[in-house]
Amino acid sequence: MNDTIDIIGLDPSLKNFGIAKATVNIYTLEYVITDLSLHKSENEAGKVVRKNSDDLRRAKTLFDGMTEACQGAVLAIAEVPVGSQSARAMASYGICVGVLAACPIPLIQVTPTEVKMAATGKEHAAKKEVIEWAMNKFPNAPWLLRKSKGKMEPVAANEHLSDAVAAIEAGLRTQQFKQAVAMYRAMSA
Repeated sequence: MNDTIDIIGLDPSLKNFGIAKATVNIYTLEYVITDLSLHKSENEAGKVVRKNSDDLRRAKTLFDGMTEACQGAVLAIAEVPVGSQSARAMASYGICVGVLAACPIPLIQVTPTEVKMAATGKEHAAKKEVIEWAMNKFPNAPWLLRKSKGKMEPVAANEHLSDAVAAIEAGLRTQQFKQAVAMYRAMSA
């Protein structure tokens, strides 16, 4: 049996679904980010499509991306969204929760507050602070960059990738994760 397990962190959003893959040492709980991916789901611009048909297509796009990322992983940790401010945002929330419910591997849930606290120690951390934390902690991860004035700089979409990384950080602190790791340790003994 191996001393490591592969897990994924999920930051669900209808438009930008962030996924972080990591390998975790089951004894030290140290982890490395092995991949980052952003699954985009855009409206069918300019086409005459029923909104519910487009929502279904977008949900399938997100589900396919999540399912592919789960290949080889034994556990997922997701920042589960909470509430919304409008009817359309509530529909997006419902789609994301539905996609998470279909996760093909065991899923540990963390809250947005737990994610911010794990990354920055602040309950109301700004998005920029979480991005800076994640990029500083894992500078060699495949962050999204663009060339600006002759040098490579991070793009705003790293917000979703950094939240997926922070979800892993928060998930490692949960009782569920500690129990799962205890089982893996027992199996590897």
